[in-house]
Amino acid sequence: MKKVIAFLSAVMLLTASAGAVEVTAPSAILMEKETGTILYAKDEHARMEPASVTKIMTLLLTMEAVDSGQLSYDDLVTASAHACSMGGSQIWLKENEQLSVSDMLKAVCVVSANDCAVALAEAVAGSEEAFVEKMNAKAQELGMNDTTFCNATGLPAAGHLTSAHDIALMSRELILHHPDIRQYTTIWMDSLRGGASQLVNTNRLIRFYDGATGLKTGFTASALYCLSGTAERDGMELIAVVMKDPTSAKRFEDAQALLTHGFASYALRKITLDAPLPPVPVELGAQATVQPVLAEGGALLLEKAKAGNLNQSIELTDQAAAPVAKGDQLGILTVTSGEEVVAEIPILAGEDVPRVTYGQMFLHLFRTAFLSA
Repeated sequence: MKKVIAFLSAVMLLTASAGAVEVTAPSAILMEKETGTILYAKDEHARMEPASVTKIMTLLLTMEAVDSGQLSYDDLVTASAHACSMGGSQIWLKENEQLSVSDMLKAVCVVSANDCAVALAEAVAGSEEAFVEKMNAKAQELGMNDTTFCNATGLPAAGHLTSAHDIALMSRELILHHPDIRQYTTIWMDSLRGGASQLVNTNRLIRFYDGATGLKTGFTASALYCLSGTAERDGMELIAVVMKDPTSAKRFEDAQALLTHGFASYALRKITLDAPLPPVPVELGAQATVQPVLAEGGALLLEKAKAGNLNQSIELTDQAAAPVAKGDQLGILTVTSGEEVVAEIPILAGEDVPRVTYGQMFLHLFRTAFLSA
């Protein structure tokens, strides 16, 4: 039997019709978080300056350090002279000033603080240069083939480029695997330093768009207005990326148009079994049966018209031949909407079943003969 490497949805790519939504931005993308499905794309691989949207990768690597135990939210980070020299958006850290990892994450997410971004980079990797190496390594790991990072902030630098597609990939990685980042990205107004420093989010979606969860704005004179905007409704979270919009208002209008189109047109459905799966007999197995399970990742992204009335049918093999490895395919769950097949989800072996040995066979025959005597 073939081992199933990964769950593949029958609907891998849903492409919005050209007239369904329009954006001003020359490059844009709309992606669903759970499945990674692209719902809209416009010149999404064009390499452009991302400005402070770069900080999504800085946040991702910092959250990985927190979740792995390398850092904790309460750890104090000491501001270096280098971090304090960044300029641009900042909270005016003083050299040797200490703030917690949590407060620095808040400053990066809410007001795009360049000084805090570099301070976190140094806390994670020892220096900004070493951190940039980690940024580019992570980009390659995620398949961000349009991307080269030169710093942790997004301040202008020759060759510091990415694409709407790649921004969506790193945004998805952040919100899918590190959902705690929401405690910072959903803040509209807050303060630091015991109330001495007031913060107002640069992302207007947080206040004005229903379900907004983040994520990061960016602007420089050369990059113009960029945004990775995220929102969740009815259990579905979407990522809208726009790049090089001419004004701040336009980037939010574009992001809202993409998100609203996605929520109006698509629905996410978690697929669960209508009834428990029966054990499958195993020929010459060390145990008589193997328990089948549904492959992980049984989430379907469907057009709303097809999502309301789903039906299931199951095909299971009559018998499996030992040895059976956990993850071997034993059958398939077919999901239909009306007469249309919308997904075929593998049914897998939930455990290993080794082949019975000659010694075990002899012992079994001996016990059978003894008990029947």
